[in-house]
Amino acid sequence: MGSVYEHVMNFKKKYPRTVTWYRLKKHSDVIERHLNPGEEVLYAFAGQKNDNPLDFFSTSIICLTNKRILIGQKRFLFGYSLSSITPDLFNDMEIYRGIFWGKITIDTVKEVVVLTNLDKKSLPEIETNISEFMMKEKQKYAQVKQD
Repeated sequence: MGSVYEHVMNFKKKYPRTVTWYRLKKHSDVIERHLNPGEEVLYAFAGQKNDNPLDFFSTSIICLTNKRILIGQKRFLFGYSLSSITPDLFNDMEIYRGIFWGKITIDTVKEVVVLTNLDKKSLPEIETNISEFMMKEKQKYAQVKQD
């Protein structure tokens, strides 16, 4: 496993109350498989990709690269799913902090991605990493449109 898994394990050590299951290497491998040449991992974490805080069986890896956000999940028996959010499709992000866990909702042009059961102490770090990257990249897209 490459740097995605290492980033996720660092996140899990720092925020152990995030609910994830044991297949983190398999989920990380899905993202590693789809990294483009020249694409670098900036930040990665694990969470549940669903809108139900009581569903603990949708563990996914969320990876912020220097070009996009990748969300990968290895299916239990066969296959996998991968979502890619490029800065031009990113609209908005909402953070919810509950009693036990937190939730992040990422609104894109095409869909709404909900990440639940995150350690509530991790929310500021995740929000900072995603929003700083998206603000910087969206400025690049605005400059290209003006030219």
